[in-house]
Amino acid sequence: MSARTTTASSGTATSAVRTGATLMAVAAAGFIGYAVLFLVRNFTDGFLELGIGAGEVGVGKDQIQQFSPSLYHYISHLHIALSGFIAATGLAVLLLAVYGVRAGQVWAWVAAVAAPVLGLAVALPAHYPWNLDTLGHLGLVYLAMLVFVAGALLSGKGLLDARAANRPPGISPGHGSRDPR
Repeated sequence: MSARTTTASSGTATSAVRTGATLMAVAAAGFIGYAVLFLVRNFTDGFLELGIGAGEVGVGKDQIQQFSPSLYHYISHLHIALSGFIAATGLAVLLLAVYGVRAGQVWAWVAAVAAPVLGLAVALPAHYPWNLDTLGHLGLVYLAMLVFVAGALLSGKGLLDARAANRPPGISPGHGSRDPR
């Protein structure tokens, strides 16, 4: 009876890990897609980031170029660099989710969660004081993060459940010593 319960629990945990890791990977692909949009806009008439326009900054590509060509090139270089870092983070998280989290590696889950959390913890607060928090600008990021968080929670719970199911008898949760009973 105990073996069946453990197997069922382990099977459910494995399913949760796979499903959660897949959601994390889909969100990571969304991060990469956002980076591509960011990069493409740099080389088109849109120039400014997705969801940012004259209403937020008062000028567009042509006005920035006319005002200061060197400022225009500086902003363009920032767009290119930032899109590269967003894409790189997305790729790293995607690979961690697909090859590490799906394989049940807790370290991969920690790394896959920590990378976008760190990036967003640094990047998001700067959007609010200057009213750059438009839905058009951050909406896709928020959507990807919701999918990512759902996947991280699901796979994280699955990893914990699988770990508990494989715990040797007499070991209490969270402790490395045998239960004295």
